[in-house]
Amino acid sequence: MAEQRLCLVHLYPELLNLYGDSGNILVLRKRMEWRGMTCDVREVHVGERAPLLGADLVFIGGGSDREQRIVCDYLLEQRDELVSFVEDGGVLLAVCGGYQLLGHSYLMGDEKVQGLSLVDLYTDRGSPRLIGNIAVQSRICEQPIVGYENHGGRTHLGSGIEPLGTVLHGHGNDGTTGEEGCLYRNVVGTYVHGPLLPKNPGVADWLIARALDRRYGKSELVPLDDTEELMANQVMCKRLLGQ
Repeated sequence: MAEQRLCLVHLYPELLNLYGDSGNILVLRKRMEWRGMTCDVREVHVGERAPLLGADLVFIGGGSDREQRIVCDYLLEQRDELVSFVEDGGVLLAVCGGYQLLGHSYLMGDEKVQGLSLVDLYTDRGSPRLIGNIAVQSRICEQPIVGYENHGGRTHLGSGIEPLGTVLHGHGNDGTTGEEGCLYRNVVGTYVHGPLLPKNPGVADWLIARALDRRYGKSELVPLDDTEELMANQVMCKRLLGQ
């Protein structure tokens, strides 16, 4: 079998790494390498344009309001390319502040800031902040997605947008609907961080599988020994859900 190679674009890690987001990149890279695949990680820094042509996965992490605004201004210059990437089935993971950037707008203080409009959603603000451990049941993986959330934003999905999952414990998008995150084509947006992927290998594999399908056609991932990762997940589930 010919070597499988995927390109992972990490957007502005010096600005968007508030929640240990580099751990998500490490997990994706290692899970590909353990399967004999090559993962080319391309970091995009301030002043650079994202190399979306040839990209397979794109990651947008979380940051402060100021950093989020800086990144949004850069990405708006490439909005058409980002739309083409998403609509062509490109895989994109966006966490917390990066999740808010996916929508039409978000609030920074009292200012309404234009988002990227990659997904039909918008974010306003509420009080108090939604903080604490979270568990989410999602169709993209067998185990509940577990992690931490800390956001003042309240994200509202458009009528045709599927949530990433249903909140089992915690707050989710707005603290009232019981929905968390968004799932649009191969885009995952979520408030779950801490980082997301180390305790949720099923999410990582869903992202990798979608990228492989787009690049090489339908293929099956080689199973990995996820004993330690699943034990970490199960400890959180037991603590939060009594499972």
